[in-house]
Parts: sequence; structure tokens; C-alpha cells
Amino acid sequence: MFKRVLYIPLAISFILSVFSYTQASAAEIRFAFQDRIGSVIPIVAVANGYFKDEGLNVKPLTFSSGPACAEALYSGAADIGAMGDTTAIITVSRTERFRIIASHATGEHRHRVMVQKNSSFTNLADLKGKRLAVKKGTSTYGGLLAALKKQGILPYEFQIIDLSPSVMNDALAAGSIDAFAASEPTPSLKEGSLFKELSTFGGLGNEYPIMILADHNCFKDRAEDMEAFLKALKRAEKFIGKNPDEVIRIMSQETGLSPEAAKRAVKRHQYSLRLDDGIIISLEDTAHFLCSEKIIRNVPDFREVSDFSYLEKIN
Repeated sequence: MFKRVLYIPLAISFILSVFSYTQASAAEIRFAFQDRIGSVIPIVAVANGYFKDEGLNVKPLTFSSGPACAEALYSGAADIGAMGDTTAIITVSRTERFRIIASHATGEHRHRVMVQKNSSFTNLADLKGKRLAVKKGTSTYGGLLAALKKQGILPYEFQIIDLSPSVMNDALAAGSIDAFAASEPTPSLKEGSLFKELSTFGGLGNEYPIMILADHNCFKDRAEDMEAFLKALKRAEKFIGKNPDEVIRIMSQETGLSPEAAKRAVKRHQYSLRLDDGIIISLEDTAHFLCSEKIIRNVPDFREVSDFSYLEKIN
């Protein structure tokens, strides 16, 4: 009789532990990323069901800018967020709550300045005194400031207008602005038909990585979930390398871009999960610039605010 009484609590304890583990492993992961060409890996992972295949319950949250993804993290609406380098640097410089997990895309020439096709502008200096639109706080904004500094041009020599990328093409076509700086796919939407490229932000020794940040408090006891999350993204990376035509179809369908515009924009990126010296050096370069411009107070130690362990385990 005593043994039966003893076994029952043990059995109940075992059942509850299994139930708790099942609940934890199936806990929802809210993933904020952009509905843009830079986010091909997240978009393909969702479209092809790779998160579900890894046993994860991932809720995709799509936004039109990196700062919006960062805000979702700050507010607690998201557990993982993808954003450009500038936004990621600002985020980790302000709080210890988040960790850099990986970069999922890079592209030296993914940020471009566009002007009307028949304009006489030939370089950035020609835009002095003109209306230049850019979304402040984004990686494009950081790249623009760095490009201007290299050419000895001060930002106040322009009429810089804080504008959402979603309305930049219409604003330029209407003549409300003289130029815009944006990341892909915005520059490719009407390139050739109405607009032309004035400049990219390449040649500055920066890869402009798009980063993935995670809430450290959320995943400090859920290493297996994070590894499964990155495995799903890794499957998407491999799919992209083997199926370029299908990727264009998916991105055209998910973003509303024409296949031609999607193809032009995709070509300006390299899609892979990385957190190596090249990524760290690019982040440090941008962070030093942001610090010199007093956008952040101090340059983060990126080897301290990054968690390399998850990516190392799946590679």
C-alpha cells in the first residue's frame, strides 16, 4: 500500500514534467521581420513551413522598416527581430536585454540614392540644397551619413526629409522631393522607367549586414528552441541557393513586386546566416560612425552583446 501511494505522486510528477516540457517546446515565438527583399531568408522560411517542420510555433510579424521591428522587441510584442545594422546597433547600445544572434543578409550596394531619369544630377554634391528623403534611424540613414562624410559633405547642406520608403517613389515621381535614399527593393521599383541611380553606399568597406536580435530573457532557458529556429532559417538559406527562380516567385508574391524588380533587388544581396569577423568589423565600423555623430553614446562590445553559441551549433 505504501509503495502504491509513493508511485502515484511520482507518476503524477512525471506526467506534469512531460506536459510542462511539451508546453514550453510549443510556446509561441513572435518573429518580427521586414516585408522587403533583405528578408528573403525569413520570408522563405515562413512560406515553406520550415519553422513548423522544426517543431516550432512561430508567429510572423511583418513591418516595413527596421525601427518598427525594434519597437516590437522593445514593447514586448516580439521575441526575435530582424533589422538593419544601424537599428541593431542602436538597440543593443541602449539595453542589455537583447543579444545579436546572426546576420541573415548583407549587401554593399543594397542602399542607393535615386533621382528622376531626366535630371541633371550626377553625384551627391549636386544635391546640396535639394530635398533628399530618407527614413531616419535606419541602416540606410547610417550609410547615407557615412557616404556624405567620406565626400566631405555635411548633412545640413541638404534638406533631409524623414520619409517612409513606401511613399518615396510616388513622392519623387510627383516632384515633392528631388532624390531619395533607400534600401532595396525601393530603388528598383521604377528604375529605368522613371528613375536612375545616382549613387550607392558601397566602397566604404562595410557589408551593411541585416541582423537578428533575440530577447535574452526569453531564450536563456530555451536554447533548443533557438537552435531549431536557426535551423529553419538555415534550410531557407540552402533553398535560396538551389532555387533562384522559385525565390523570385515567392518574393514577388509576398512583396507585390514584379518579378523583374524582385530579380534586380535580390541581385544586390548575399543571403547567408553569419556572425563572423566580417560582420563584427562592419558593425564596429558603423558603430564608431554613429558614436562620432552622437547618435549613440558608446560603441558596444559586439563580442559581448552577441551570442555565437546558437549559430556555432547548427553549422
